[in-house]
Amino acid sequence: MTRKERAAYILNRLQELYPKPPVPLDHKDPYTLLIAVLLSAQCTDVRVNQVTPLLFAKADTPQAMVKLSEETIRAIIRPCGLAPMKAKGIAGLSRILLEKHDGEVPADMAALEALPAVGHKTASVVMAQAFGVPAFPVDTHIHRLAQRWGLTSGKNVVQTERDLKRLFPEETWNTLHLQIIFYGREHCTARVCQGMDCEICRAVYPDRKRAKKTKK
Repeated sequence: MTRKERAAYILNRLQELYPKPPVPLDHKDPYTLLIAVLLSAQCTDVRVNQVTPLLFAKADTPQAMVKLSEETIRAIIRPCGLAPMKAKGIAGLSRILLEKHDGEVPADMAALEALPAVGHKTASVVMAQAFGVPAFPVDTHIHRLAQRWGLTSGKNVVQTERDLKRLFPEETWNTLHLQIIFYGREHCTARVCQGMDCEICRAVYPDRKRAKKTKK
């Protein structure tokens, strides 16, 4: 298969497997999604979904969050890891949303990335899932599968995002990044599949040991 043929096969198969993938992080609006995605850095979605109800019971708006001390926020989100940095980011971005955006999460990539503790991947998720703007959030898991499936030769998530956006139609991006995440969790894990055992890996590389190079 060429790279384009692999992409077409993968897109069709993932659409069959996950026609309507849910957003893994529980939220009710752009602000709670933003906070949940921030907390998910180096933390599982399951753990985030256990912690956010406790946090949002105290504050689920920027107006309420700024009334909490960083110490209070830190104590609640500690199970998610990196609590000092994340608590500072949550407090800081909540203040900026009130000061610069009338308490609303901006539907603008640059404005989102300017918020404390909000990187490109977090901003992309919010743009895609909160506002429906085409984006292709690439985390380390999507990066791993894209490399494994021969969709990119990029050595970092920046190049992988660029390659995936070129391969797949823009209207598929918001759903496709979720489909890849779910497939990776269920079928193509880092240790279990290793690029040779799951359905998609077997289809795109029938004999993985000989798949040293990919066609452009």
